[in-house]
Amino acid sequence: MNAAVAYGCMIASLVAMLAMIETERRDSAIGRAIAKLSASTAFVAAAVFAGALDSGYGLWVLVALVLSWLGDACLLSKARAWFLGGLVSFLLGHLAFGVAFVVRGFDPVSLAMATGGMVVPAIVVGRWLIPRVDGKMRGPVLAYMLVITAMVALAVSTVTLWGNGWILVAAVSFYLSDLAVARDRFVAPGLSNRLWGLPLYYGAQVIFAWTILLEQPVRDGMHQAF
Repeated sequence: MNAAVAYGCMIASLVAMLAMIETERRDSAIGRAIAKLSASTAFVAAAVFAGALDSGYGLWVLVALVLSWLGDACLLSKARAWFLGGLVSFLLGHLAFGVAFVVRGFDPVSLAMATGGMVVPAIVVGRWLIPRVDGKMRGPVLAYMLVITAMVALAVSTVTLWGNGWILVAAVSFYLSDLAVARDRFVAPGLSNRLWGLPLYYGAQVIFAWTILLEQPVRDGMHQAF
């Protein structure tokens, strides 16, 4: 029963995300707030009903999703202070995802290799983004880049050791969605950023919630796959 509710919450999150894209197109601040908080609340609820409270991995994923919810709430405002608050919330969220992967188990060799592999995209993104960020924000943005890079590397490592590649799909999708946010905030603001950033972001959060179910024993004829 809880699994069915979890799936319903995942679908609700994605439907609300589609509604949010429409509110972005219409530039409706109230509609955007309602749709965004609905979508974010739904992915948190999905994690709870998926059994997040029953395992260390699930609990830390839930913490990360709650922090993402707080970040989403902060980013409803375009004010700089609220953006910084959102940045901190998401940074802590990425840290929590990283802890979830450590708790789940990771392979030190693949972690080292993945960290090395992530250096190149980190440098490319840094050279593209940092010159466009004003001095006071450069420190927080650099810290954020470091943490999300580590989160993806840990995702590679835990998947290498224990499987369930959907964890890596979610981590990479979250990473890419953050590029859309950065582009919108610092490089070229516009609706186009949300058109590809929002599906990646909410898709990532829903998949993270789903991975909690995949960590449970096989049931209802479903197999842990991918």
